[in-house]
Amino acid sequence: MRHERFGAMLALAAMLAGCGGDGGSSASTANGSSSGGGTASTPAPTASGCSLRERQDWAAAQLREWYLFPETLPASLSPAAYSTVDDYIDALTKTARDQSKDRYFTHLASIKEENAYYDSGESAGFGFRISIGSGNSALTVTESFEGAPALAAGIDRGAQIVGIGTTSSDVRSIAAITAADPTYGIGNALGPDTTGTTRVFRLQTANGGTRDVSVAKAVYTLTPISSRYGVQIINDGDQKVGYINLRTFITTADAQLRSAFDGFRQQGITRVIIDLRYNGGGLVDTAELAGDLLGGNRQASDVFSYTTFRPEKSANNETRYFRPQSQSIAPTRIAFIGTRGTASASELLINAMSPYLNGAMALVGTNTYGKPVGQIALDRAQCDDRLRVIAFATQNSARQGGYYTGLASTLGTTCQASDDLSRPMGDPAEASTRAALDFLAGRSCTAITARGGDATAFAADRELVRAARPSAAQREVPGLF
Repeated sequence: MRHERFGAMLALAAMLAGCGGDGGSSASTANGSSSGGGTASTPAPTASGCSLRERQDWAAAQLREWYLFPETLPASLSPAAYSTVDDYIDALTKTARDQSKDRYFTHLASIKEENAYYDSGESAGFGFRISIGSGNSALTVTESFEGAPALAAGIDRGAQIVGIGTTSSDVRSIAAITAADPTYGIGNALGPDTTGTTRVFRLQTANGGTRDVSVAKAVYTLTPISSRYGVQIINDGDQKVGYINLRTFITTADAQLRSAFDGFRQQGITRVIIDLRYNGGGLVDTAELAGDLLGGNRQASDVFSYTTFRPEKSANNETRYFRPQSQSIAPTRIAFIGTRGTASASELLINAMSPYLNGAMALVGTNTYGKPVGQIALDRAQCDDRLRVIAFATQNSARQGGYYTGLASTLGTTCQASDDLSRPMGDPAEASTRAALDFLAGRSCTAITARGGDATAFAADRELVRAARPSAAQREVPGLF
């Protein structure tokens, strides 16, 4: 969850303090932020260069200034034993991580890479999201993105990948790859995210055979809402139901969300499915807009969320109220589809809507990840370093937050459902979509068992494949390669 209205100011302040007034792009211009959450200063780093030690010292200084859990930081920890800035940050945040408060949320990113993703969805790779089952014998494609190499090669949701190689002659089975390295073997086998990196995928065919497909990585633009199935009006009996599948909270989602809700408004839609099943989060601004578009019957005095910093930074606390838009609808029932891959800004939206709908809103699918906190951006432009620091927590209008084990135990109504990879998302026969339609129609369901877990886990027997050091896109789009 990226608080860019506030983070923009911090990013600029950090650049001026740490880089001698370097006039590079701030997060404000990068993310189209508007209003501010309060001005802030940041201490100058101990040195002005970009050596490893200087970058480590700068990161540690920012953590001590802004970290939401300062009591968990070690009193002193020499960076000498750590060969990267990331490793040092991980060591500094270990106690909070052991308490499940910061599960690698605080991290170092590339300013240029982040801006490219949050501004436009630009990324480099095959452009699919992949998962692996408990047997480790095959990968299943959960989603392929329009305009990216995988879909162009005919690899789409439900495809089974049984082997990976650089050529057809050196394809290794998924079982062999995972046996050698259960955690990061698949990510390493897929190679670096640079244009032209080519891999051969051995695909299982319907008749039990295999075929090899060669795909080269390329730069593409990830569309937040699919042009194929992202927005639909589903006829369920005598009811029209609006369906939106939102992949990620980035700036380019705003226009798509407005268009989708305006279409619903024109058709009098009041029952909606918001599918966030793999959505790892993103920009707070976009989550707030989504809430506004669902808030046609909300007043300007109705609280969307509270944002709270640590006590000595309380001047930066913020109360965000609903701002109904011309495209807003007044929903009577909402079904949010989620999984344990649903995190951060996705959870913020679900939690914010809960007090206003009570039993007329449900979480459908499985429990969510559990990230009721968010990051601000601290930039050191001359080093292309953006430190994402967990600095604030969020609550809804009822002051409900702290859902570190997921939302299932905090919401009044939940409906358990599986993720049917054999059907497109939004298909009325797909299991989670079907369960959402049943809830909207008032039919009974089985409650979700509250269980937190890995953000890459979206079903009891399946998880999204992770990268060892995820890019900005991979953090917000779990399973992306």
